[in-house]
Amino acid sequence: MDYSMLFYIIVTILILQFILETVLDFLNARKFKDPVPTELTDVFDMEEYKKSQEYKKTNYKFGLVSSVFSLGLTLAFLFFGGFEWVDVISRGISENPIVNALLFFGIIMLGSDLLTTPFSYYQTFVIEEKFGFNKSTPGLFFLDKIKSWLMMIILGGGILSVIIWFFQWAGTNFWIYAWGVVAVFTIFINLFYSKLIVPLFNKQTPLEEGSLKSKIEDYARKVGFELKNVFVIDGSKRSTKANAYFSGFGKEKRVTLYDTLINDLEEDEIVAVLAHEVGHYKRNHIIFNLTATILLTGFTLFLLSVFINNPEISLAIGVSQPSFHAALIGFGILYSPISEITGLVMNFLSRKFEFQADDYAKHTFAAIPLVTSLKKLSKKSLSNLTPHPAYVFMHYSHPPLIDRIRNLGK
Repeated sequence: MDYSMLFYIIVTILILQFILETVLDFLNARKFKDPVPTELTDVFDMEEYKKSQEYKKTNYKFGLVSSVFSLGLTLAFLFFGGFEWVDVISRGISENPIVNALLFFGIIMLGSDLLTTPFSYYQTFVIEEKFGFNKSTPGLFFLDKIKSWLMMIILGGGILSVIIWFFQWAGTNFWIYAWGVVAVFTIFINLFYSKLIVPLFNKQTPLEEGSLKSKIEDYARKVGFELKNVFVIDGSKRSTKANAYFSGFGKEKRVTLYDTLINDLEEDEIVAVLAHEVGHYKRNHIIFNLTATILLTGFTLFLLSVFINNPEISLAIGVSQPSFHAALIGFGILYSPISEITGLVMNFLSRKFEFQADDYAKHTFAAIPLVTSLKKLSKKSLSNLTPHPAYVFMHYSHPPLIDRIRNLGK
């Protein structure tokens, strides 16, 4: 296929994705004023409900502006030779394929992040601040940025270097070796994320002795769940929103509770949330998601190996000299419709897994404290109680609150 045709296919994909997301956001926004289901009328009082409506509308308008900017920036790069300009700069510094690729992606990612930083700053210090969520400071905000850049350079740059090296060594069979490296890295990060990555951004402390820890340990013994690691994370230094998550498996598994969660919920509600997380582990959702991620990575790398040597893909993004890194950009955009489909499947399964984890908590602990905890967390985060079904289908990894409440009430 001629590179000019590929260019217009790439542009069409970007525009169609923008239109789809804009329509979905519009449909979702139309549902903001729908009557709240009877089961959820106790989540907000009238003043809180008005605040949640305003929060959703503000984020909707902000999201529209930021997505228009993002699309405009990408199209400008394509139409006015932005990728060629960056490629010339990187080649002028080094002709080594690996160094050249690292410079190419480094310039693009750093430039993109700098251009979009005002949007994330506004989101944090204007919108989140206005509605009482933000606890961060400008110093912490920019420190997080710097840490994220360093992580991207070390981890992202390292993986990209290995993949290009395999490509130079093994040709189109590089995907097999690259898949092996990425699979090992994925498993390693899943096991040690809380030990290696989280401490760079947050402080984690073991849950202190007391009635809450005793209740958690009693529940864990009851369901035969070996739990040595229950940690509290200082999420309150950035936001008032609460959360809990499960990470790792085997001896490295641990449950992490946000300090805001402990402050906002009763002890039985916290145990119910933990029971939900244990349900994910007991139903093998952790292993399934890890396996699915690795298989999808292999599928993507295989498709990349099929197209990476086609110079038309590089030329389609406007560069004059075909290369692995230029083809990677073109392939990434061309692959995005497939990524949307796999994302839909994963979201569907994720919503199903959430119901299963809720059921596990209901049968091994109790439904009522999980219901009240879900309501409190939704209230605290001013969440949308009436999302549009199409938006849920496309974007939600968790079922809407009303569906979870009704499932727990069966």
